[in-house]
Amino acid sequence: METLKKICKYFVFTLVLVSLTGACTKLEDQNFSQLVSSKFVPKTQDIPSLIGPAYVSWQWLNEMGMEWWPGLRCTQEISSDELMIPKRPNGWVDGGMYRDVFMHQWTTFDTYANGTWVNSYKGVTNTNRIIYQVESGQIPVTEGKENLLAELKVLRASYYNVLCDLFGNVPIVTKFDVPEGFLPEQNTRKQVNDFIISEITLSIPLLSEEVSPATYGRFTKWGAFALLADMYLNAEVYTGTAEWAKCIAACDSVINSGKYELETNRKDVFKAQNQNSGEIIFAIPYDEIYAQSWGAAMVSLEPQSQEVYNMQGTPWGGSCAVPQFIDTYDPDDYRLMDWVQGPQFSANGDTLYGAMDLLGVPFAYVNEVPSIDSTTEMSGYREGKYEYEDGMQMFMNNDQPIYRYADILMMKAEALLRSGKADEAATIVSHVRERSFMENPEKATVTGSKLQGGSVYNYGLRDGLYGWNTTEGGADIQYGGFLDELGWEFAQEGHRRQDLIRFGVFTTKSWSSHSPNGSHRTIFPIPQDEINKNTNLTQNPGYN
Repeated sequence: METLKKICKYFVFTLVLVSLTGACTKLEDQNFSQLVSSKFVPKTQDIPSLIGPAYVSWQWLNEMGMEWWPGLRCTQEISSDELMIPKRPNGWVDGGMYRDVFMHQWTTFDTYANGTWVNSYKGVTNTNRIIYQVESGQIPVTEGKENLLAELKVLRASYYNVLCDLFGNVPIVTKFDVPEGFLPEQNTRKQVNDFIISEITLSIPLLSEEVSPATYGRFTKWGAFALLADMYLNAEVYTGTAEWAKCIAACDSVINSGKYELETNRKDVFKAQNQNSGEIIFAIPYDEIYAQSWGAAMVSLEPQSQEVYNMQGTPWGGSCAVPQFIDTYDPDDYRLMDWVQGPQFSANGDTLYGAMDLLGVPFAYVNEVPSIDSTTEMSGYREGKYEYEDGMQMFMNNDQPIYRYADILMMKAEALLRSGKADEAATIVSHVRERSFMENPEKATVTGSKLQGGSVYNYGLRDGLYGWNTTEGGADIQYGGFLDELGWEFAQEGHRRQDLIRFGVFTTKSWSSHSPNGSHRTIFPIPQDEINKNTNLTQNPGYN
């Protein structure tokens, strides 16, 4: 956490350096009140401030989206069968933006697509600028220059990973000093995929192997291998060619390093001060003062929850779990407690009551959501995976893992399963499950045949407002048992959309008020504003 606090603290200072490098040079007077880039020779301890702007872009991308909300994590979840933001008695309509994503009715003007596009390319641009300044000598790095450049290239690849996953066919821009009026050419999704893999592969030998507070929140060799494994895991979606063996090899590089392990108490990965977790490989650090994020506290909990956690701000009450998703859990699975549920009491133990449509009714979160267009203030279990601190401010301290050791294990397990090694995959999955069934250890063990079989998710429409009720089930989903495992382990972490696409569910199944709306929905449209600005861009198929 301290590393990112330094990054944020020196963010303005770095911007001063950036602005000065492009300023006029024909000045008669010398100004000794500012530090100019030509006089700045950074040492190792200066690196966090130097690379700060490039990493800070991940904070905005992950949580803030269109400058404030929503962000990538939300996009990946409320477009899926896991999470929804329905109309609430206190609002959450906002022009239908949340409804459109859940119903797969987004357009080329969609806020989600535009926000993730803009913030991903902000990350690319900030990284390109720093690479240019270092390579050109404007910022004369003398200690570990090649290592720093390698780290920045992997960071840039992580932004392109988001663009490849969400939009597919995007421009690859690696230069900052482009001519005026420059319009980048559009690349195919395969070209973007190959570029990302090449950048990571070439950079890995130069990356640090250190796992310490000094490297926390930055790409080390192990974070790069995790990103590489992620690319190989989804290669069949991105390029049409599966890369299971390469995925396993990348995962093994992390496993064999001996640097990480599963937390015995899974909750430790998500507690407010989680920066020392031995499971986190690469995380986006947040801090209620230095690096602010609404997290799930404000956007999921109802106003009554302010009294539960002694919050200094009043939450807005929006997102909740899709009831069908909650119904998939084993009641003895500790991970079910990642969702705030049931009767709610103040920190003093007092009963809380409804304050809007259920005025005076004892307050309890229930696993029922009548419709995307109709709810009560108590409808739906709420997000609770990340610890809510007693007395917390409006912003949360919890860092958000992008890759943790459980990711590595489950990526390897899936690659083994799809390579015909179901029993080996089951051994890994059983190991991941152990800590979630401490009181019922016999339930932790799964078999290869279970992972190969269908999902327990009971798909079909469930909308009481419009009378929609169909039965589709999940028995027909290949490897559906493994898809269930991914859902239980990684709920609320921004995985679900990507997983549903890989398992062929995202555009084929119904849930809650959602019906399939075209196979082209596996990628988002390129924002119309971007197409209007760049005549080299062609809209993704299926979008007008």
